[in-house]
Amino acid sequence: MAIFKGSGVALVTPMHNDGSVDFDKLKELTEWHVAQGTDAIIACGTTGEASTLDDEEHIAVIEAVVKQVNGRIPVIGGTGSNNTQHGIHLSTEAERVGADALLVVTPYYNKATKKSLIAHYEAICSQVSIPVILYSVASRTGMNLDAATVAELKKIPNVQGIKEASGDISQIVEIARLVDENFALYSGNDDQVLPLLSVGGSGVISTIANIAPKQTSDMVHNYLSGSFEAAKETQLSQLPLIHAIFSEVNPVPVKAAVALLGKCDLSYRLPLGAPEEDTIDTLKREMTAYGIL
Repeated sequence: MAIFKGSGVALVTPMHNDGSVDFDKLKELTEWHVAQGTDAIIACGTTGEASTLDDEEHIAVIEAVVKQVNGRIPVIGGTGSNNTQHGIHLSTEAERVGADALLVVTPYYNKATKKSLIAHYEAICSQVSIPVILYSVASRTGMNLDAATVAELKKIPNVQGIKEASGDISQIVEIARLVDENFALYSGNDDQVLPLLSVGGSGVISTIANIAPKQTSDMVHNYLSGSFEAAKETQLSQLPLIHAIFSEVNPVPVKAAVALLGKCDLSYRLPLGAPEEDTIDTLKREMTAYGIL
């Protein structure tokens, strides 16, 4: 059974101008997403700048979102690491503070073998009782989760889905062939949501949902309910905005877009920094054209 169906937002982490986490804005942003119909919130993923949060901040962000949501929609904590023991620590702490599920990216930099990769996930999953969503994004990690490996990993009882961000439609289709209806397939690419849904996907873990939450959720639910033309119209109409929010490395442009909506400050932690002025201009233009600014 899918942990959620629809649009799960890969939430940005609001920060003050000094780089500290802005928990007030985080709570406001969380509440806005619930009101807008977002189907799940992913805290401390790639878009949430998890890589520059220390462990205390990481868990505090997840806990703040959990408390604000208060059971209304699932909260999924990003807890992946290239250090298995660190991944276990983050995962058990996220479960302790109330996360409903975990998003666990493949180890990065280490270049694990398939055998040790499976052992890595087995070790983490053995220490938690909540569902785990695999996260495959080789463009960042250097490690692809191919279909055969996913089929092996799904044998771990609490591995219940994958965020598939390879961009490889052929691989996605093969994964869909090898899994069953109890394994949730989520698009990790905003421009490939409908192709993934067409082979049995459950939804998207979305970046664009940070600024277009209702539209993104409606698109998925329209498709799942058979309103294919309405879903297609949304998917195609979002493409210029999707290109804009990925015109620099994520989450730089999308956080700027959230700031343009007045929902966070334009603040990042190095090595990430503010976007170019041309990027801001493009965001303003495309957000206005899409009707959200």
